[in-house]
Amino acid sequence: MEKVISIEKALDKINDGATIMIGGFLGVGNPPTLVDALIKKNVKNLTLIANDTARPDLGIGKLVVNKQLKKAIVSHIGTNAETGRQMIAGELSVDLIPQGTLAERIRCGGAGLGGFLTPTGVGTIVEDGKQRLVLSGKSYLLEMPLRADIALLYAQKADKFGNLVFRRSSRNFNPIMAFAADVVIVEAKEIVEIGQIDPDEVMVTGVVVDWLVQGKGGNA
Repeated sequence: MEKVISIEKALDKINDGATIMIGGFLGVGNPPTLVDALIKKNVKNLTLIANDTARPDLGIGKLVVNKQLKKAIVSHIGTNAETGRQMIAGELSVDLIPQGTLAERIRCGGAGLGGFLTPTGVGTIVEDGKQRLVLSGKSYLLEMPLRADIALLYAQKADKFGNLVFRRSSRNFNPIMAFAADVVIVEAKEIVEIGQIDPDEVMVTGVVVDWLVQGKGGNA
């Protein structure tokens, strides 16, 4: 199956109301071409799962400014004042999750697990609405897995089967999100023929990648 498609065809798979995961950490590892295309298409009422909302002029942050999100499930919003403004104004629902817990919830979603136990957040507002369990005298919160309709990821290099290589810190959330969405769309800075990536360099296997788009470079 040919996985390399145009940006336009990739965006056909994203409609109003979708739940999307976007890789990255403060913009590094966000797929810039896909984000810009989402803005151009002006898809609305999206639920975003990501580490953060970057900055107003960078990556995911531009989706916030364009008011395309109805909910953000993230670990922090401190670098994007517009996210905070919309949250306070009641224009955007924000679910703040400790960073390690967020990563593990995504990993559980990809691994088909029913959740996990963590002491993080016990006795704080993080505990609100969650089940507390006591094992061997220690309290834990039951955290549920996270999955998305679509994951939008960024790789430094991909072959045409979808085997991925990430560059340095842009690896961040991208690999675990590749397993936690029904459809995985990857923007790659470089797309090469099958066999041109050494198997020892592959960080995510092409088995979980549905579509590839050629990027214009950027956040890596």
